[in-house]
Amino acid sequence: MIFLSLHNLVPEYVNYWFVVGLPKFIRVFWYFVIFEFTRYIIIDYVIAFVFLITRKKRAKKFEEAKRKFFQENPFVSVIIPGKNEGKHLYKLTKSLAEQTFKNFELIIVDDGSDDDTPIIGKNLERLGLIDMFIRNEMRGGKASAANLALRFSKGKYIVHLDADCSFDSDAIEQVLLPFFINDKIAAVGGNVKVRNYKESLCAKLQAIEYLKTVSVGRIITSYLGIYKIISGAFGAFRKDVIDSIGGWDIGPGLDGDITVKIRKSGYKVYFQEKAICLTNAPSKFKVLTKQRLRWDKSIIRFRVRKHKDVYFPTANFNWSTFFSLAENVFYNVILDIMWWVYIIDIIVNYNSSLQFIIPMNFTLYFVMSYVQMLSIYIFSERREEEKYLWPYVILMTIYTGTYLRIVRTIAYYKEFFFKRSFEDPWNPYKSSIQAKRAGL
Repeated sequence: MIFLSLHNLVPEYVNYWFVVGLPKFIRVFWYFVIFEFTRYIIIDYVIAFVFLITRKKRAKKFEEAKRKFFQENPFVSVIIPGKNEGKHLYKLTKSLAEQTFKNFELIIVDDGSDDDTPIIGKNLERLGLIDMFIRNEMRGGKASAANLALRFSKGKYIVHLDADCSFDSDAIEQVLLPFFINDKIAAVGGNVKVRNYKESLCAKLQAIEYLKTVSVGRIITSYLGIYKIISGAFGAFRKDVIDSIGGWDIGPGLDGDITVKIRKSGYKVYFQEKAICLTNAPSKFKVLTKQRLRWDKSIIRFRVRKHKDVYFPTANFNWSTFFSLAENVFYNVILDIMWWVYIIDIIVNYNSSLQFIIPMNFTLYFVMSYVQMLSIYIFSERREEEKYLWPYVILMTIYTGTYLRIVRTIAYYKEFFFKRSFEDPWNPYKSSIQAKRAGL
């Protein structure tokens, strides 16, 4: 019976869209046509094409940068701030010991851990596997721990890592090369990919998401000069610039904040897709939801509230920073609101045709997801490994188009009206309150 119903529906469904014509099709699917297709297909493929035809010129620049880099052989400080990261530290030090670039010190800051991190850290320091282990007896938050490491660091460049990550053998070398291409580059973001993608469906979907939004999305925004966030998992900074802007501001959401502060100081930020970092993503949707609520609140806190001066010509204004933040707010906050407007529009004006509209919406997004995956292949260095993810692309419409959108909406609402990021347990209450009072 169900099979017969589906069999009858398919010809009717296909015939319906042939009959209505292109103008009505665009009217019904205006959100997809104007925003989603333009941003994630047209712009992605235009930049991908430009990226391909300029690869020889770019390769020549990086060869020259590599020559300068090894000629100077700068001393670098690798800092790892964190809490309860003891179980990751040995693997991390092993990964860093295998790096092609060796001239760095390794500083680990334990931010008030209540596990075996102090014992493990001190043991690694005694064995000479790390250069310095520092412990905050009282937890101050990740920004506070990073600033403490910064105070003791001696390197010309600071590489900030998360303890639970692992790195390709040339990752440190690759993330530092852009500094030798342009003197105005003050921060470089590494390419973060999901390591545990075989662990669960939740991790698989994040692996695809990271490929789209990090690996490809940040290549594109970096190429356009509007790259806006250096991931705390793997990023490099000029120490003189970090010192001049006062380091990391305390409180939640430090990754996006430090990037905006650097851009506002007149420097450039760059995404280095060849600097590969692997991280464990949440394997359960409950944990992922908490993580994304925290991440999404930071857009409102920093790009709408704290750094609103970049939008006004009479304040701290320059065009690249303006477009960087405006693009982020538009494609995340404004279009999130517009999506709900679109849903209301369809329900109110076309509720008698929902049996045709809903399947077509899913079809459009399903096709777009696979077209996006093809663009990933233009950039990826792990094509064979990433073939494993292809069967799961079909679920991305539900994952990004529905689940993550609902999470974002909740986060924006809570942060915009109630400033809930200051109540997030991820950051110590005392530093959140201090940041709130200081208007940070």
